[in-house]
Amino acid sequence: MKSLFICLLSLSPLFVASQTINVTRLQCQNANNPLGVEQPNPALSWQLTSNQRNTMQTAYRILVSDDVNLLKSNKGNIWDSGKINSQSSIQVKYTGQKLKSAKTYYWKVKVWDNKGRVSDWSDKASWQMGLLTAADWSKAQWIGYNRLPDSARIVPALHSLTKAGKNVRLKRDILPLLRKEFTVSTSVKSATLFICGLGQFELSLNGKKVSDHFLDPGWTQYDKHALYVTFDVTKILQHGKNALGVQLGNGFYYIPNERYTKITGAYGFPKMRCKLMIEYRNGAVETLVSDTSWRTHESPTVFSSIYGGEDYDARLEQSGWDKPGFNDRHWQQAVVVDGPPLLHSQTAEPVKLFDELKPQKITQPKPGLRVYDLGQNASGIPAISVKGKRGSVVKITPGELLNPDGTVNQSATGRPNYFSYILKGEGVESWQPKFTYYGFRYVQVEGAAPAQEHIDSLPVLYSVKGLHNHYDAHADGTFWCSDTLFNSTYKLIDWAIRSNMVSVLTDCPHREKLGWLEEAHLMGSSVRYAYNIASLGRKITHDMMNAQTGEGLVPDIAPEYVQFSGGFRDSPEWGSSAIILPWYLYHWYGDIENLKMAYPMMKRYIAYLDKKSENHILSYGLGDWFDIGPKRPGESQLTPKGVTATAIYYYDLDIIRQVAALLGEKQDAEQYGALAATVKKSFNEQFFDNKTAQYASGSQAANAMAVYMKLVELSYKNAVVANLVKDIRDRNNSLTAGDVGFRYVLRVLEDEGYPDVIYAMNSRSDVPGYGYQLAHGATALTESWQAYGFVSNNHLMLGHLMEWFYSGLGGIRQADGSIAFKTIEIRPQPVGSVTAAKASYSSPYGVIRTEWNKLPKGFNLTVEIPANATARIYLPANARQQVTESGKPVEKLTDIRIAERQENCLVLTVGSGKYQFLVN
Repeated sequence: MKSLFICLLSLSPLFVASQTINVTRLQCQNANNPLGVEQPNPALSWQLTSNQRNTMQTAYRILVSDDVNLLKSNKGNIWDSGKINSQSSIQVKYTGQKLKSAKTYYWKVKVWDNKGRVSDWSDKASWQMGLLTAADWSKAQWIGYNRLPDSARIVPALHSLTKAGKNVRLKRDILPLLRKEFTVSTSVKSATLFICGLGQFELSLNGKKVSDHFLDPGWTQYDKHALYVTFDVTKILQHGKNALGVQLGNGFYYIPNERYTKITGAYGFPKMRCKLMIEYRNGAVETLVSDTSWRTHESPTVFSSIYGGEDYDARLEQSGWDKPGFNDRHWQQAVVVDGPPLLHSQTAEPVKLFDELKPQKITQPKPGLRVYDLGQNASGIPAISVKGKRGSVVKITPGELLNPDGTVNQSATGRPNYFSYILKGEGVESWQPKFTYYGFRYVQVEGAAPAQEHIDSLPVLYSVKGLHNHYDAHADGTFWCSDTLFNSTYKLIDWAIRSNMVSVLTDCPHREKLGWLEEAHLMGSSVRYAYNIASLGRKITHDMMNAQTGEGLVPDIAPEYVQFSGGFRDSPEWGSSAIILPWYLYHWYGDIENLKMAYPMMKRYIAYLDKKSENHILSYGLGDWFDIGPKRPGESQLTPKGVTATAIYYYDLDIIRQVAALLGEKQDAEQYGALAATVKKSFNEQFFDNKTAQYASGSQAANAMAVYMKLVELSYKNAVVANLVKDIRDRNNSLTAGDVGFRYVLRVLEDEGYPDVIYAMNSRSDVPGYGYQLAHGATALTESWQAYGFVSNNHLMLGHLMEWFYSGLGGIRQADGSIAFKTIEIRPQPVGSVTAAKASYSSPYGVIRTEWNKLPKGFNLTVEIPANATARIYLPANARQQVTESGKPVEKLTDIRIAERQENCLVLTVGSGKYQFLVN
């Protein structure tokens, strides 16, 4: 007995170790170790991992210190929360000492769980504050090469090329280099650079590019504010002489109307403002700022336009210009200029260059002209390596499509757009644009020939490739199923999402590059399943707040660089992102602070819509854009604009009523609830035919939106849904809804139990839709269901099926009333010829994963639920079928509860953990 006791005692540490709970993935403001945090009370989040099922956090303790050694000693000199009894593990507000500008804070957390376990302290994480007040920027001046006269400013930008009846001509400007040398004389503890370069900038220190960012800073409405970027440059500084170098580009800050331009505008010439803070190990702090001591010169980038392309003259390069010891006596002194009135930290992730797209095919449609097919339509820039005589010019023309003669076709994407490179004649030269991009699959090259076709008079082209740029969002989702068409459709949509995710959600990566707002809410759920856009969503919220007019209008685009007319400026389906997006972000990520920030904007927009309504009906805007009707696609053809605009208006009212209640604004909530009831009554009186149970024209969009927005009375709901299904089936399972309506068609069909109709609509290639686009050669989602060549062939809208891939086929949904996937629904929809599917989503609480297979006489489902979350699982099982988990009947398991039995469905409730269900 004694020996047995000793044996058990010796094994007990192993048993305890196998039952541990761990704290991982610490984040501040939804980011890993962020720089430039400006929130006075940052939101802290973490995740739990445990190998035991049904694990729930019961308490936490957070330590925050400004000294990493104190934190190692488990001392939080800035904040020690103490043990807080709470399940909260996301968006936990910091409530310690007042945080200081530019200061770095270190933190860690430990938790207690419902099993009586206590975790070890997590690994440390950190955040660094930004510059919190205007005084923090004191002495740092806006500097540039030259100043644009106030009389030459064009704000807002022009859609036409006339201003006050006169033709406007914005010539190419000087894109400068800026440099500053300084000395580091003692050991450095930390060094942080805060910098804004407009329109875009590229930063180097001691001849090395500081980051892999592309197109910094994010686009904003520059007459109101701009973004600065924070860099930790500690490891790049060297003892002795150092040199900062900054290259500036135009972006949306200055848009010359040479070559193609969607709009022409000028806030000013390129400029820069920065502050370098160096903290030495001896405790001293030194700052270096932008001022007239900086030197400047014209750069080799001789032309750059966000719309028209970029030219580079390598003969103008000055070797070592961004290194210490460079002779800049022939450079001029930087001039002080005006800049945006406010600077805010760029807290959204940067844009970067990712995939390399290599040629799949090379053709020569004309003498001296070669076309490289990269095989994929994507946002990006071309990159070349070439060798030739000094002064030789290589011209590069990108395009989505080809003309009948095999040359590049830019007719639908903005022409002419091209890039040119002038050789310096020194060996093999490599080049890629720095300050603009385009959407393309094909690269047309003139003025050079491949090495294998060497022509004495032409430079030798050693390589041509495309570099794909997009917002650096964490990939939160994965999806696969046994249906090859659906997998290809997923890829089609994914390329469009990535190609249109920059610092805004653009409609297309070429002819417009503008932040059309309907995509933020209509495509939002599809994007959020696949990518983490918590920070980008906050940035878009800020953009809408800055774009809102004095009368309350939220225009169709934000930032609003240009004021379009009619529905292209004021369409409720677009402006309502001001209401819908902050609400969706709260539900998806738990970001209540963003909701509080947006609430005044939301109220003003609702008041604006109320004033615009007639008898509580809104009958203007673009409607169900690009639906399928008898005419060329554009504004709504099948659905009256009053239906889509008023349905969205009612949806806005229902959302803001809930927001007001959540924020404790009881009187507002009552007011919005009453107004919503009035709008609903007017909507049904105006558009509903109770004899036919149809809304307005009976289009797919009209009936679906009435159901989804809960405008239809319950007694008529089934009949309206039946009419929606009938319309689809009567059209041989083809769709008609457009940009606005299609998402709601899919949502209603999924919610009301018609996944077979979704499958039938989207599993074919012979009628306009996803399969049709693929059959016609599309590699990214096209602007039109019909895959027309006269519109964009890389467009973000219409990609709503991705949401169903996750929520329907994958079966991963958030339960009603849940926030941030605290309560999950697993409800896979085996449908059609799909025999297997698997999906995962990295929620704020951790990874949710499903995988299912149809069996000859049953169904297999594997599920993973993260710790600190629960789920309801819907299994396709009738009363005669047996359901087991890991080989045991679910009725006999204590960690699984049978919630209810529905017809052909068994509903279970589970906690965290991994489960393997078999229905047979």
